[in-house]
Amino acid sequence: MISTLLVANRGEIARRVIRAARSLGVRTVAVFSEPDADAPHVVEADRAVALRGSTSTETYLDAEQVLAAARATGADAVHPGYGFLSENAAFARRCIDAGLTWVGPDPASIEAMGVKHTAKALAREAGVPTLPDALLATDDPDDWARAAEGVGFPLLVKASAGGGGSGMREVRSPDALADAVRSARAEAARSFGDDTVFLERLLDAPRHVEIQVLGDAHGHVVHLGERECSIQRRHQKVVEEAPSPVVTPELRERMGATAVALAEKLGYVGAGTVEFLLEDADLPASDAGSVDASGAAAPLRSVPPAATPTQASFFFLEMNTRLQVEHPVTEEVYGVDLVALQLAIADGEPLPFAQDELVPRGHAIEVRLYAEDPAAGDRPSPGTLHRYRHDDALRWEDALGASGEVSAFYDPMIAKVVAHAPTRTAAARRLAAGLAHAEIHGPATNRDLLVAVLRDPGFLAGATRTDFLDRHADLRTPAPATPRVVHLAAAIATTSAARRAHDPLATLAPPGWRTLRGAPRPRLTWEGPDGPVDVAHRLTADALELADHTLGLRDLTPHGVRVTHDGVAYRCRVAHHDGTAYVDDGEGHSAWREVPRLPAADAAAGGAGPVSEVPGTVVEVLVREGEHVVAGQKLVVLEAMKMEHPALAATDGVVETVHVAVGQYVEAHATLVTLGAAE
Repeated sequence: MISTLLVANRGEIARRVIRAARSLGVRTVAVFSEPDADAPHVVEADRAVALRGSTSTETYLDAEQVLAAARATGADAVHPGYGFLSENAAFARRCIDAGLTWVGPDPASIEAMGVKHTAKALAREAGVPTLPDALLATDDPDDWARAAEGVGFPLLVKASAGGGGSGMREVRSPDALADAVRSARAEAARSFGDDTVFLERLLDAPRHVEIQVLGDAHGHVVHLGERECSIQRRHQKVVEEAPSPVVTPELRERMGATAVALAEKLGYVGAGTVEFLLEDADLPASDAGSVDASGAAAPLRSVPPAATPTQASFFFLEMNTRLQVEHPVTEEVYGVDLVALQLAIADGEPLPFAQDELVPRGHAIEVRLYAEDPAAGDRPSPGTLHRYRHDDALRWEDALGASGEVSAFYDPMIAKVVAHAPTRTAAARRLAAGLAHAEIHGPATNRDLLVAVLRDPGFLAGATRTDFLDRHADLRTPAPATPRVVHLAAAIATTSAARRAHDPLATLAPPGWRTLRGAPRPRLTWEGPDGPVDVAHRLTADALELADHTLGLRDLTPHGVRVTHDGVAYRCRVAHHDGTAYVDDGEGHSAWREVPRLPAADAAAGGAGPVSEVPGTVVEVLVREGEHVVAGQKLVVLEAMKMEHPALAATDGVVETVHVAVGQYVEAHATLVTLGAAE
């Protein structure tokens, strides 16, 4: 039996595995990178071992260091979580060869499903429907074009290895194919060490529905229903739920049986997920066959006939041979602990239930809370999380504690948040309210987007296909729940109260007191959610005159105030961190910073040119010194937090100096290239 478990991961999934192991009386070992030295998963484990380095490649992907940590602590088992080494068959095999229990499927199953184009072939053998595809085996763009013609447009260029949306490009016309293939290959090589890509027919607006499977070492395989994960950005999931709002019991049985058949063909042992694209609108029939990269016709692959209103079509996407990020919604609906089951299966125990005993109850929805800015193309926003508070009415799977650092080296997830209720509408309402009431101070997050999605009529009606966020772009910048002037008033009033609390002489006069009658109102600039606001104000003991508004103030302290605006009172909580006032009122939240009247000299003033928006690693330098460039031209590409960030020329010019090289790590706001005037 497992006695000491090494968790080869970080963040919320490491914490989740540690909790499950502790509930079973199993000792735990954490590993951590230099940026994660004070992370919660390190503190919560019974033992912890440092990994040398900062990046994923240097640490959590370094099999030698992870295995050395297992030896040093006497661990007898390894749980990989998800991501990192979780679907690395070579690492799984090394764990087994070292006498460790691998909490996951056999390495052969990982290998079989780890390469997407070969996984599709196995799926077809198991009777699973698939979409037309073609492997690109040459470097000849003409071969790519012939392969694309056989697959049909629109299509996806997809990395054959890995997952998480990396190495994936959408192509809608032949003239965009070559650039998409080159870009996807480069990203796949960086992310997975394998630049193999293939083409696959793209369904414009399907649903992303996946089936959770479990298999034990005694030949039993069951499924635990479906999760719908259609709401995505950059092909990465944002909102997940179980069950799907459109899957009927009959369709669940059909999809589940298909997933189980594939798992049985593999002799699958452990937890896994079979992902499908579900077309619940008519899908035109096609006799397009698969072709290889040379353009030669491969055997035709039959595409299921067009869907009817009563018979939805589904197609194999991939199989994830690990625990999924969104596993909590299945746990909530089926009343199971999937991590505990993984450990039991790894110990050789049989499944504790049969298929007919697994019945869904109620509805669960999960959202992924990220440190990213939806209004800026979901750009990651690493930095200090000054305050992070929420109640326990929901299930919060937190990556961080009450404060912490969102590192630029890893995925920007702060937490997964889950609500379970008797109905889908009730779950959505509970989840939206819990998110809105949380205090999250620091980096920009996608919290407002998530709340807006959960309250959107289209979402509540179940219209959740993969183009949901494209069709509801307004949800990225929802209207504030509280009038901005209320939060600005709270920021000004509490900032004044905080200064008075630290200045004993200020207590001798009331707020807003002036030695000269008729003295002009102080005029200040505050930087807020919508940019700078230039305002004149006068503060008294019970009111704030602000531009054209007079707002009532009650219970004013440095930490909060009740603001009355247009007859409505708002109870605002305010926290001050590094010169920024963070205002929360239960439904609305915003951050305000008073702009100094005399800005500090810009010590960084110097050569003009693009700077890094976020800290990251340089993956491409596309220009040389002396080269003429035009406005909008891509000069340098950074990679940070699982995203590429191109730096573009703001104007026409000549490259005077290139300050970075491929592989170099740069901080935010570092100058990348200096441009001179065009001759």
